[in-house]
Amino acid sequence: MNFLETIWSIIIFFLFLSYLILLFQIIGDIFRDRTLSGGFKALWVFFLLVAPVITALIYLIVRGGAMAERNVMSANNAQRETEDYLRRVAGTQSPADQIAAAKSLLDAGTITDAEYAQLKVKALA
Repeated sequence: MNFLETIWSIIIFFLFLSYLILLFQIIGDIFRDRTLSGGFKALWVFFLLVAPVITALIYLIVRGGAMAERNVMSANNAQRETEDYLRRVAGTQSPADQIAAAKSLLDAGTITDAEYAQLKVKALA
């Protein structure tokens, strides 16, 4: 193999890899779209298997703009769900709530003054 054949092979591999990434993005978008009925989803997937290049181009032309919006909406939903989960697990409270809870433990005799001071410093940090 000479140098030009090697470069050509690298270009072909890059284009094929790009096409596969695009194909998986399209399939993911098809199944992410809640407005598309099951029959239309099956039809898009069928045509992606039968005539993949033409169908991918048609899909990008017809539904490409909304594809980006659905992708952003999905990322925002995932971020929101992650933040909600972290808030639930961490049990985040305001510093005033944490200090009030520590004060009630101190008043009940559950913790000592030194432990109360530590909790107060930790809440204010």
